[in-house]
Amino acid sequence: MATLIRRITGTLCLVLAVACACYAFAVRNTHSGTSFWIVWLAFAVLFAILGFGLLFRWWTILPRLVRGILIAVACIGLVVFGTVEGCIVSKMHAQGKPDLDYVVVLGAQVRKSGPSKALRYRLDTAADYLRNSPDTICIVSGGKGANEPFPEAQGMADYLKAHGIEEGRILQESKSKTTQENIVNSKKLIAGDNASVGIITNDFHMFRALQIAHDNGLDEAQGIAAGSPPDMLVNNMVREFFAEIKFLFS
Repeated sequence: MATLIRRITGTLCLVLAVACACYAFAVRNTHSGTSFWIVWLAFAVLFAILGFGLLFRWWTILPRLVRGILIAVACIGLVVFGTVEGCIVSKMHAQGKPDLDYVVVLGAQVRKSGPSKALRYRLDTAADYLRNSPDTICIVSGGKGANEPFPEAQGMADYLKAHGIEEGRILQESKSKTTQENIVNSKKLIAGDNASVGIITNDFHMFRALQIAHDNGLDEAQGIAAGSPPDMLVNNMVREFFAEIKFLFS
């Protein structure tokens, strides 16, 4: 029975290795502007090593202490991953109150053809909110990355204007390169210490975005979650896990 379980588990690991490798190239081909697809190749290598190790009994060569440490690290990692992902999921459907004084739309990649797919989700959510809250001012936040033809804020403002939002309701913050800078720089454009503020970003990004907003003086900021491309959700959720760990230790 133990041998059968070992073989099944080893085979499953090899299947996961192939799946991760295929997903890496699928993510790469989306031209998302990040190199996170390499992480999926690393996962593929790890699963392959584990799979072959189980099938060829490499595991038994290791000293018992080393095996115990590896198992403990794996268990702790799974608990941490599950906890962080649970926190991310808890804010994926956040909906702020209507008629806030400001909404801040966080930037993402823009191309010559317009906003990326993920950014369009944010902007469409912002446009819907602004139509239903006619007195709300919108701050679009994002600078120009090395692989972008113009500042994200410019592309975002153009998109909103093309979708019926008046130019006078849009403020552009075009210097920031990170979510932290998005929040800090956008806060400078908000008039009044007691203004109500909503943060608009993709569902997977909302938990960390609100953390950053609250840490930078927007204590009452509300989340307004936009959707995200379904085919990239797994990638974005895993990527956000690492981003959250980096944020917690920064």
